[in-house]
Amino acid sequence: MSSRPDDVGPPPMRPGAGRGVLVTGASRGIGRAVAAAFARRGDRVAVHCSTRRGDARETLAGLEGAGHMLVEGDLTDPVRVEALVDEAAEALGGVDVLVNNAAVMVRHPLPTTSYAAWQEAWQRTAAVNLFGAVNISYCAARRMIAEGRAGRIVNVGSRGAFRGEPDHPAYGATKAALHAFGQSLAVSLAPHGIAVASVAPGFVATERVADRLASAEGAAITAQSPFGRVAEPEEIASAVLYLASPEAAWSSGTVLDVNGASYLRT
Repeated sequence: MSSRPDDVGPPPMRPGAGRGVLVTGASRGIGRAVAAAFARRGDRVAVHCSTRRGDARETLAGLEGAGHMLVEGDLTDPVRVEALVDEAAEALGGVDVLVNNAAVMVRHPLPTTSYAAWQEAWQRTAAVNLFGAVNISYCAARRMIAEGRAGRIVNVGSRGAFRGEPDHPAYGATKAALHAFGQSLAVSLAPHGIAVASVAPGFVATERVADRLASAEGAAITAQSPFGRVAEPEEIASAVLYLASPEAAWSSGTVLDVNGASYLRT
């Protein structure tokens, strides 16, 4: 990882330009909405994708403003993670905000899943949802520290971390771990002026779940919230935008429920 001399401060920000923001898994869904929200406020956004390059290019093309870029990389590869953070930082003039949105959700209910498939589901899910986020957070935070940036890290967790995910237990477990990881970083990075928080969405109307919402199961899903609907990606993006704002420093360490009162924690 490249570093800057100790006597050199953060690179000057271009007039009228906002912060440098790296959003993982920004090809579509919540990630696309998050990237668009930051771009609308004048930030420069690095749109990350692992495999959906066409969708990521569509996200990039739809962003307001200028200075945005596409960065590709497998988050399960620690070497590539370090390189993609460097690439994003160089293109954006630094990374001030990291949004850990990338995730996989593999169906593997214990009663009907073979042991081999069970192992594969857990390993794949943990590699992306947890270790991918852990590694990219490390790389981004170390750059923030070295460059003296009052950065922000926002994790996109899940209601499933609290409510349970019987058909996707690895997903629920890794999202719970992501919440806990964020709280640990909130304490660790506060002396460096870096705030860390998480959002815990409920069901969101994204491409990944469109078939479920259109099926016979859809009515039961929308009934989970007393509002009688599921969230739009832009509603999650709004919460991420707040937690990444300078005004939200005192919310560092929080896990913000964004689930339309579909699950209430005590």
